[in-house]
Amino acid sequence: MFGNFGFTELLVVLIIALIVFGPGKLPEVGKALGKSIGEFKGAIKKAEDTIKEEINEEETKKKTSE
Repeated sequence: MFGNFGFTELLVVLIIALIVFGPGKLPEVGKALGKSIGEFKGAIKKAEDTIKEEINEEETKKKTSE
């Protein structure tokens, strides 16, 4: 899930985030980040579906022209 991040690296990143954003803003930042990641995954899924549909349409056109 976190790639090659070990516990120590993850802890350092969290401490730096706490210092930069403060304890009050950190939940808001996390929520915004999570929402952004979700929207990004949705956009990727939509693009994949569109590409698959176009490939299927091209294959159907080739089969009907033969």
